[in-house]
Amino acid sequence: MSFFSKIWGKKPSGTPFNAGKQARDPARYEEEKIMARSKSAKERLAVAENPKTHQEILYYLADDESETVRRAIASNPSTPVHISRSLAEDSDIDVKLALIQRLTSLLPDLSQDQYAHLYAYAAQALGILALDEVLKVRLALSSALKDELYAPPEVAAQLAKDLERQVSEPILRLCSAVPDEVLIEILQNHPDGWVVEAIAVRQDLNADVTTAVIETNQTKAGQLLIQNQSAHLSETALDDILRRAPEKPEWHKPLALQSHLPARVVREIILFVDSSIQKLIFERTDMDAEIRNELMDTVSRRVNFLIDEDGNTITPHHKVQIMAQKNELNDDAIKDALALREYDFVFRALSYLSGLSLPVIKKMLTMGSAKSVTSAVWKAGLSMRTAMEVQKTIGKIQPREILYPKNGEKYPMTDNEMQWQVDFFKD
Repeated sequence: MSFFSKIWGKKPSGTPFNAGKQARDPARYEEEKIMARSKSAKERLAVAENPKTHQEILYYLADDESETVRRAIASNPSTPVHISRSLAEDSDIDVKLALIQRLTSLLPDLSQDQYAHLYAYAAQALGILALDEVLKVRLALSSALKDELYAPPEVAAQLAKDLERQVSEPILRLCSAVPDEVLIEILQNHPDGWVVEAIAVRQDLNADVTTAVIETNQTKAGQLLIQNQSAHLSETALDDILRRAPEKPEWHKPLALQSHLPARVVREIILFVDSSIQKLIFERTDMDAEIRNELMDTVSRRVNFLIDEDGNTITPHHKVQIMAQKNELNDDAIKDALALREYDFVFRALSYLSGLSLPVIKKMLTMGSAKSVTSAVWKAGLSMRTAMEVQKTIGKIQPREILYPKNGEKYPMTDNEMQWQVDFFKD
């Protein structure tokens, strides 16, 4: 057995490509050897193009001085996959392009367990091509792998990180082989608008990736993600969407049309969208009748929130005065106003109850500090549970930074600490 026969080993039965040892035809083999050593490029090309050529001869011709011959070797279905690395490092671009076409067409068959060793050779060669300094090569590889289910994950990941948008964008949008952890890394380290948007429209997007998309806080990408009915929205992602959505009207319609929304999410959406979007929500056919009635009642309450007993429209300031006279300015009133997104009323109510000026209250509630929000609500004489709700809504405090009630209901800060916060903002 020759050296070349040894490196290919035994051919598995039913192989859909020439992956192993061929039966030796001595006479033809000798003829091929003579032609492969010929000074005539035309004769060498004839051998290189022939799928019946013995693999040892093809291996020999992989280093031929003629680019045309090497291209034929890269395209020949009988060329051993083992020599793909050598071809991937060829100096001729067209040799590399021919190799890309052949290897990507083989991937579905190579992915079978019995060909794992050959798949590794192909993946190694494709990995080299993914790093090729010639843009044309990387573009060809990206185009070939973008829809390829069997693309090697490490190769897909490399292309997804490519600095050239025309290389990476098709992979980010379409290639299912890119690992989720790579997508999250890209979102965290390179959150360019087009990158986030490309990832947002991927099919069957993992819940962790959807969360990472929302965390970039990009309006267009968020809209595309919400419109992507195949994306898996986790509870965390939904909460983040609800926190950001009031200030992003572009998200309202796709949210209203998003299928299989939990009832709690629909209850939140109805509070900050306009009447045209509310109409879309009420027209949903997948909504329980009890939920529909509850939402209609909520909308009615909000419409009537700034209406007095005589049916006249009043200002938030006037509403605060009326409720204060009736001794109704309490935790329930604040929580109701928060639920209805009547934030101006909340500002004015806390100002009235705390004795602090309206500008001071607004500053304490909107500067992004959990301690300042909590202290303002404490100064107004309200409960820590109300303070927690104000942190989440008006304060827009991140979940990991929210101050929670101590022992279920007590303030987690001392009176002195909270008074210090109040004095700091008063000054």
